[in-house]
Amino acid sequence: MASATFAMTTATSTIEITPLETTVSGELPLKKVLIPVGFGTEEMEAVIMVNVLRQAGADVVVASVEPEIQVKLSGGIILVADTSISECSDQIYDLVALPGGMPGSVRLRDCKALEEITRKQAEEKRLYGAICAAPAVTLLPWGLLKRKKTTCHPAFFHKLPTFRAIKTNLQVSEELTTSRGPGTCFQFSVSLVEQLFGESASTEIGKFLLMDTVDEVSRMEEFNEVDWAVDHTPHILIPVANGSEDIEAVTVVDILRRANLDVTVASVEKTLSVIGSHGIKIVADNLLKNAAESIFDLIILPGGDSCVERLHKSRILKRLLKEQVSSGRKYGAICTSLLILHKQGLIQNKKATAHPSMVSALDSNTIVGSQVVVDGKLITCRGLSSAPELALAIIAKFCGHGRAKSVATGLVFEYRAS
Repeated sequence: MASATFAMTTATSTIEITPLETTVSGELPLKKVLIPVGFGTEEMEAVIMVNVLRQAGADVVVASVEPEIQVKLSGGIILVADTSISECSDQIYDLVALPGGMPGSVRLRDCKALEEITRKQAEEKRLYGAICAAPAVTLLPWGLLKRKKTTCHPAFFHKLPTFRAIKTNLQVSEELTTSRGPGTCFQFSVSLVEQLFGESASTEIGKFLLMDTVDEVSRMEEFNEVDWAVDHTPHILIPVANGSEDIEAVTVVDILRRANLDVTVASVEKTLSVIGSHGIKIVADNLLKNAAESIFDLIILPGGDSCVERLHKSRILKRLLKEQVSSGRKYGAICTSLLILHKQGLIQNKKATAHPSMVSALDSNTIVGSQVVVDGKLITCRGLSSAPELALAIIAKFCGHGRAKSVATGLVFEYRAS
């Protein structure tokens, strides 16, 4: 790839991906990163890693270890890889990073081409990493944890060599970096950025992800509290478009499905395939025009600047949102997508939160500085690293704090009821 700024063109749009200016000089070669995926790979982990590393300026290749490049991940998201792992064997990578998930980690373990690539990476003292189940299920059988302090998901911790297993969210041991699960993946990814590009780059990425202020704002505030409980499995619609913020859409879908909520990802494009803000292609469950025939208990809009423009132009979505509100059902927005609700007059006299870049465009009486804000039947979120908080808040509103806490435990994410 000749430039640190590149464009991805589809039949319907052009998505430009511009890494942070502070991280990569145009005179330097891009750092090459390999992220393999297989059937049952944990989608939050894969997408967060790809998104964050591409934002930092890395040339990230997502490679399928399956016969096809379309791969169904652990929560049902279908991701379209960039290439097959067989095409990667003759390449040299600055980093090979393995997402977890089951049976995804087993699928990675059983891939001989990936094993050879990762063994060579370790032998030549280049960076490699793994998260969740992958350290114990994938790297350990390959013999790549020898003399390394390591962590992994609590459910697999007993498999690690006792004298070098560390109960910590992030463990860096020379060239190897390991972490515990989806809830620690932002920290894991930012650490990989620091090792590839330096501390200043990781600081900038932390700001981009809104991680720099996470301890300065409350997790959630609620106004005009109402009961969200329904007498059936909650049906949730997440419309997506080219340019959707990958992290937000996939994270919310993944976490809600862990709670057994019925989530439909619907494309506003003419095809099911949608290319996200950082070049990650997923296949939606349905087209919005078909999904619109159903009734949903909640509609959540993901962010992403070009996505917001495309969602706003959708007449079908405008009608759905209007009907959602007039019928007294729940609705919400993540990050910059609050602008869609604002333009439709759907946040009048409501409290909400949004990406900090949007605050000046909205009524100061509307915006609250929390990560997640619930006002009656409206729920909003600042975006990016706050997406897990949004998803857990939705679970708590529909199903109670007990289920939300249980899901958070599986994520290795600290849950607080308020």
